[in-house]
Amino acid sequence: MNYPRVVVADGTIEAIKWFSLILMVIDHTNKYLYKGAIPVLFNIGRLAMPLFVLVLAYNLARPRSFERGVHIRIIKRLALCGSLATPAFLALGGLLAGWWPLNFMFALLILTLTIYLIEYETVTGYLAGTVVFLLGGSVVEYWWPGLVLGLSAWWYCKTPRLAPVIIAVISILSLRLISGNYWALAVLPVALMACLVRLPVPRIQWAFYAFYPLHLSVLWIISMTDTTFSNL
Repeated sequence: MNYPRVVVADGTIEAIKWFSLILMVIDHTNKYLYKGAIPVLFNIGRLAMPLFVLVLAYNLARPRSFERGVHIRIIKRLALCGSLATPAFLALGGLLAGWWPLNFMFALLILTLTIYLIEYETVTGYLAGTVVFLLGGSVVEYWWPGLVLGLSAWWYCKTPRLAPVIIAVISILSLRLISGNYWALAVLPVALMACLVRLPVPRIQWAFYAFYPLHLSVLWIISMTDTTFSNL
């Protein structure tokens, strides 16, 4: 059976990034300033991570991405922005042992590095990718379910078949163990719609990488200086 290939217009990909970014800000505002007290904001925020992961997986699966060094460039950017975001991420609190898990940029980094190693299509590459996946998944936000979603989406984009679809759905369902609900499933109709529409949204290079540490820093400053939030 032939399964349809995923083809999403570049402008639509950018629109999804902006939509995900807005959802992330809403979710983090509720989490860090309102202590998660607004359920509707928490629920819609569950779409942000899956959407970011799907976009990254799609971009990594583009033809000749591996040969053009796309993976290495993304890894460097994620490592830089994840490191820049760490002080504010730690200061905002809510972490075990004061540091665990690492922020979402590092989750995307582990996903990209795992795919990069798999792309070599060697025994060494597969083994190294497995080690990175297992160890990295234990120390980043959304743990292994988030990584499995990205890997399965990348797999389907590379070679459309039923197995990665089933794995992707299972990984989304398993996010309930983290979030306590099934709102992440709403990413499925959004992803399907993305394949059907073409949106003329221009690409702004580095915008999404830079925004992550910036918005966490702003939330940290607000939480420290505004007594309305600090007393909640």
